Amino acid sequence: MTVNGTNLSYETLGDAKHTVVFVHGGFADRRIWELQRAAVAPRHRFVAVTLRYFGTEPWTDQGEQFSQETHVQDLVAFIRKLDRGPVVLVGRSYGAYTALVAAMRHPDLVRGLVLNEPPIWSLLTTPAERAGLADDLKGMAPVRAAAQAGRIDEATRLFADWVNAEPGGFDALPAATQRMHLDNARTVPLQLVMAARNIPIGCDQLAQLTMPAVVTKGALSRMSLRLAADATSRCLPRSRLVDIPGARHDAPRQQPQAFNAALSDFLATL
Repeated sequence: MTVNGTNLSYETLGDAKHTVVFVHGGFADRRIWELQRAAVAPRHRFVAVTLRYFGTEPWTDQGEQFSQETHVQDLVAFIRKLDRGPVVLVGRSYGAYTALVAAMRHPDLVRGLVLNEPPIWSLLTTPAERAGLADDLKGMAPVRAAAQAGRIDEATRLFADWVNAEPGGFDALPAATQRMHLDNARTVPLQLVMAARNIPIGCDQLAQLTMPAVVTKGALSRMSLRLAADATSRCLPRSRLVDIPGARHDAPRQQPQAFNAALSDFLATL
């Protein structure tokens, strides 16, 4: 689909009345949602989109427009062009953050939200939360060093290990999942620069949202990510927080049955 002067690839399955749009996180693309497709498509229209610069599509520039603002605008234009009425947005990590900003700006386009550990650091405001976040982010130093040295595949592997708090975790991934992440390695330098420029969100802003939401977090996730999930759910007035047992940051892939159950239960209430 062509939106805002760029082509976005997407996958769709099912032709039910209601549409569920899945938004991937960083270092990934629409393929990350394969374990959710079969759980959703029988009763809803499954749509997984790849955001600009991610995936294997050729770039129309050198990444000058890589930003969360670009991704929010593209996602909104994509939903409008689908022309399926208000959708449910399901996002993971950076995709959850981006989906939430889109819903804040255009609540008429969104029926509900399912957000897996959005890393909204602006919601961590107490001294203890800020100290914990700073301590967690120290672990990103090897990722940055590898990226600055041009070793983007290594940076991708290191990031996967860091974000899941699981040394060696990347090497344990299925070959297809590893390939998907490495296909997105070219975005690593752009993501590291852009991360500090994400759109800040305050609790007072989230309190204005009236659509129902579910926020999920892995029981084994990094403390900063769990705290950000807690804060997101606490600030959303119609939100339910779900802890996924045995999962880290990548809960939809690590514990698909539990995540899909939470997703299906939520969709059944709409």
